[in-house]
Amino acid sequence: MQVILRTDVDNLGLRGEVVDVAPGFARNFLIPRKLAERATPGRVAELRKLDQRRARHEAQSFDQAQEIAKTLEQTELRFDVKAGPTGTLFGSVTTTDITDELWNKAKVRVDRRKIELSEPLKRIGRYEVPIELFTDVTVALRTLVVPEGGELPPEEELEAMRAAEEAEAQAAAEEAGEQSDVVEAAVAEVEAEEAAAAAAVEEEPEPPPEASERQVPEDAFDRAADAPPAAETETEAR
Repeated sequence: MQVILRTDVDNLGLRGEVVDVAPGFARNFLIPRKLAERATPGRVAELRKLDQRRARHEAQSFDQAQEIAKTLEQTELRFDVKAGPTGTLFGSVTTTDITDELWNKAKVRVDRRKIELSEPLKRIGRYEVPIELFTDVTVALRTLVVPEGGELPPEEELEAMRAAEEAEAQAAAEEAGEQSDVVEAAVAEVEAEEAAAAAAVEEEPEPPPEASERQVPEDAFDRAADAPPAAETETEAR
């Protein structure tokens, strides 16, 4: 099923993109949460026209790209976001956010696919975001990700916060690993006990057959028939 993303969705796509998803995922998650809408032919056509209008504002030549680069070199973007005590954002700053803010602040339109971020910004800090404006024209855009209601601490403090978070994550991973080892050891112990019990059952000798099940020699009945009566045997003995 095809849907149009109404916002950036991690591991799925950027706002305005048409993506293929499972029908159930679209009906039960994306559409109810207003993260996407159905990709009707009319809406897809509207998006294509919007992209064409935006493209007219992007650099169309090397010289034009250089002029835009000069503007961006003097531009600094700022995002005030909610963050935790270690500087991790409750969300992220994406290429779509940068594109929108760049247009709002400097009236410069860039293709968000030309913003060279390997992943969204997920921590407060000072960033240099590379943007390819045209072939052989790239500019580093200064970008600040600031905790909401505050200011960015010095770089040394940011590094300490980052190190503290990494240490906490490592400790959590080690604890999870230790718990996994304990579980594996317990499972191995149970399996060993079950194997020993099964082996003991196999080695235990079978009990002797009941009297009714004991085998009778094949000629026992013949010998019994030929034997003289008990009374005669007693007379002869006298």
